[in-house]
Amino acid sequence: MRDIVLTLVVMGLLPFILRSPVIGAYAWAWLGMMNPNRAVFGFARSLPFSQVVAIATLLSLLMNKKDRKPFPVDAISITLLLLMVWMSVTSFFAINPKSDMVLDRWIFVLKIQFMIWVTMMLVRGRKDIERLIWVMTLSIGFYGFKGGFWTLVTGGSVRIWGPAGGMIEGNNELAVALAMLVPMMVYLIRVSTGKWVRRLLILGTVLMTFSILGSQSRGALLALVAMGFFLGIKGKHPVRSSVLIGVLLATAIAFMPDSWTQRMDTIQEYQADGSAMQRIYTWKTLWNCALDRPLVGAGFHADNLDVFNRYAPRGGEFEHMYQEGMLRVAHSIYFQMLGEHGFPGVGLFILLGLLAWRMAGQLAKETKDHPVYGSWVPQLAPMIQVSLVGYAVGGAFLSLGYFDLPYYIVALVSVLRATIREDKSAGLPATPRGAPRGLIHPSNRGQPSGS
Repeated sequence: MRDIVLTLVVMGLLPFILRSPVIGAYAWAWLGMMNPNRAVFGFARSLPFSQVVAIATLLSLLMNKKDRKPFPVDAISITLLLLMVWMSVTSFFAINPKSDMVLDRWIFVLKIQFMIWVTMMLVRGRKDIERLIWVMTLSIGFYGFKGGFWTLVTGGSVRIWGPAGGMIEGNNELAVALAMLVPMMVYLIRVSTGKWVRRLLILGTVLMTFSILGSQSRGALLALVAMGFFLGIKGKHPVRSSVLIGVLLATAIAFMPDSWTQRMDTIQEYQADGSAMQRIYTWKTLWNCALDRPLVGAGFHADNLDVFNRYAPRGGEFEHMYQEGMLRVAHSIYFQMLGEHGFPGVGLFILLGLLAWRMAGQLAKETKDHPVYGSWVPQLAPMIQVSLVGYAVGGAFLSLGYFDLPYYIVALVSVLRATIREDKSAGLPATPRGAPRGLIHPSNRGQPSGS
């Protein structure tokens, strides 16, 4: 039954995608982040839904020129393109350039990035941006809502996991993804006008927080604490907001069982934790690889026996484990990029996040008192910054360098800037705040998605 429903939903979207390509961008994001085909067990599990949606979106993009916007050219988009170009270069010079794993991963990453570029050509204005935020939030938040409910029911004694077969299958990966979405939920709560919508969003945020804690991910806990700090200082009342967030987080933590507390306590005593020391061993291996191949690294899939045979530290208690394939995952977005793409790769990767942070801050400042954008951009931009903090902290302990969610969040900043710049270039007038909502902006770019 699930297979039939999923197939009918995807096939039913195709006519709408052919008429409006932006719907295809939303559908691609939904399929890529939620992986609904992993929730079925029959014929639909292996159907190429994403490819079908991508083809329909590209055809619609060609047929509907009026819906196609100029690709936003700014520091973020240029850095994103340079990063993909450099990944292609490192794939050519990989330690195993003819390996199917290298080619497959390159194609996988290229498809994700290409559709994000397509999305950046289709999404403009408040309605489109908020719809994309809703898609991202609900696609991954679905697992957070379930996980949070299960954490409450079981008293936090059962670890929460992500969808099987996806990039966020593991408990740690799901938790960091959910942590990145908490700020997006906060933004939707602030701008939603419906009373019940706001209440459901608040409930969803609470459930997602419990799901993050229920994953028993130490990296996600650090990300949650860091985000809580920035959520507080980014609010209208920093002191009051920080205290409230601290109390709520402490209350949620107090709910968790002793086994959870004991696991989190190992953060302070990482030398005695085998898992942490294994990661450090792998980081040393990737660091040695980067020192030997500083420009191109090892290429995609540096977690292979050839790399460890060359660069793994000899001696020590973990040497036998890498030979058995137990220590080859980077467990860090930074060491993953460094080991696979060298210093230029990790430099572009970090630069992308810094540029997104800086541009988001600039947009919030520029639009603070704007009659059109002042009601939403200054609220969205800081939440994007908080989300980036969650990825920067939580990703330090996970191999999520190619996960699509952070790239979508970075792309949101570029789309925000393009919306404002294109409206300004077109000379679209801004009316006073007291004007009727339908007259605020001729293109309705300043209206919320629910208006």
